Amino acid sequence: MRAVIQRVSKACVTIGDKETAAIGRGLLIFLGVETGDASSDVQWLAGKIARMRIFPDGQDRMNKDIQEIQGDMLVVSQFTLFADTQKGNRPSFLEAAKPDEALPRYEEFLKKIEHLTGRAPAHGTFAADMQVALINDGPVTILIDSHEGIKAPWSKLDS
Repeated sequence: MRAVIQRVSKACVTIGDKETAAIGRGLLIFLGVETGDASSDVQWLAGKIARMRIFPDGQDRMNKDIQEIQGDMLVVSQFTLFADTQKGNRPSFLEAAKPDEALPRYEEFLKKIEHLTGRAPAHGTFAADMQVALINDGPVTILIDSHEGIKAPWSKLDS
């Protein structure tokens, strides 16, 4: 699993002409599911995001996590995070999980992040054509890949 998280002042998802989800201060999480991702990827990634200290404390240092600031979360599925751009000019998405595999992992992620933070995340509509608007705060944008984190020797410390 792969996520791009952005610290935002606000963000929203619009489908057609209707705003379907919106948040204030918090995290916008673009979430991609790779073929073969398992519950262990969901557990690790959700835990990492829930504990990510990227919000400022009183000294303006990134020391607070989403729970400490009582922030909102907006999760948007995004298979394009697994674009392979090595050959040619048209990206390949063969590594991205097909919807029948990706949707259950996406839904599992939504439940896990809610369990860890105590707050239900707002979310987009899986596989919909969405417009996402945001005000990036900082800007702070971080890429997290469960396959890199789970393999890292220090990842056991993050459990």
